[in-house]
Amino acid sequence: MKYDYLVVGAGPFGSIFAYEATKRGKRVLVIDKREHVGGNLYCKPIAGINVHWYGAHIFHTSNKSVWDYVNQFATFNHFTNAPLANYKGTLLNLPFNMNTFNRLWGVNTPEQAKQIIAEQRKNYGVSNPKNLEEQAINLVGLDIYEKLIKGYTEKQWGRPCTELPAFIIKRLPVRYTFDNNYFTDIYQGIPVGGYNVLFDKWLKDIDVTLNADYFENRTMYEGMAEKIIFTGMIDQYYDYEFGELEYRSLRFEHELLESDNYQGNAVINYTDRETEFTRIIEHKHFEFGQAPKTVITREYPQDYTKDVEPYYPINDALNNEIYEKYRQKAEKEAHVIFGGRLGQYRYFDMHHIIENVLKLVDTEFDNQ
Repeated sequence: MKYDYLVVGAGPFGSIFAYEATKRGKRVLVIDKREHVGGNLYCKPIAGINVHWYGAHIFHTSNKSVWDYVNQFATFNHFTNAPLANYKGTLLNLPFNMNTFNRLWGVNTPEQAKQIIAEQRKNYGVSNPKNLEEQAINLVGLDIYEKLIKGYTEKQWGRPCTELPAFIIKRLPVRYTFDNNYFTDIYQGIPVGGYNVLFDKWLKDIDVTLNADYFENRTMYEGMAEKIIFTGMIDQYYDYEFGELEYRSLRFEHELLESDNYQGNAVINYTDRETEFTRIIEHKHFEFGQAPKTVITREYPQDYTKDVEPYYPINDALNNEIYEKYRQKAEKEAHVIFGGRLGQYRYFDMHHIIENVLKLVDTEFDNQ
């Protein structure tokens, strides 16, 4: 066998593992079915702008070791995620905060906002919420639910809120301050030059094969390495033995505009049900760009089918039960390790991925 490890998937999990394994003298081959490395973090340069080709990605974490790790490979800017919601032409701040409440109700103090939300909970809430709609109203009242949650959520999941389980919104951030920062993590930013800078460092001098579908040449690839790091869909790896896991997918519409500034903000969510897309991303604002043109992306949620990319695991009770069967089988594998969103069937943020792969590196190489 030519390699110690075959890494299936050149996203962050696979790329960091490949980098760390190579550092320890291991021979690694990375393959990916796309024409580029970087997974969903890939940035496509257009007109001097690093376009987040698969949707907005803002790095954030409170884990200092993760922050220190990524800063070895790139300089991060001070971008702060402060998205807006567009509800039928009215712009409101996200997450829900005093700026939102002032715009909705004309209130100026936290106490005034709390009173309105409490009154709406009393009038419209239920003691034992059985679906997402009831749960959301219990948490934030009717106005916020109808204007900022209902339409967006139904587009995202492709079904009415009354048919979605309550646990999807266990809690919603409600802040009684005038702070528009979406995240509460200590560290936040975007790599200067885009996320490709990270992957260029991680995969430098490592054998990488692109446009390579593992399942089209499975026998060949399995014969090339002692061990496999698999970051694709775990149910596909096992030929759907216990059933197909469900996902939601996305479609992106990218547009280069002659304007130098389309919407004045990196991310604006469209929360009414009638607008088909869920948000518009204007990429230059991630890096405070001064390019004379701009690139925007409209993001459309869609059902997952086998001819599109899976983005979001649907971690309801039924799917989690199916995944557990795959997980138990995977635990017995001596030569295959599953990682990432698809391999572990869970929605991970970037910092979670890095935490997980560095733990794997410690486990895999601690006795070597």
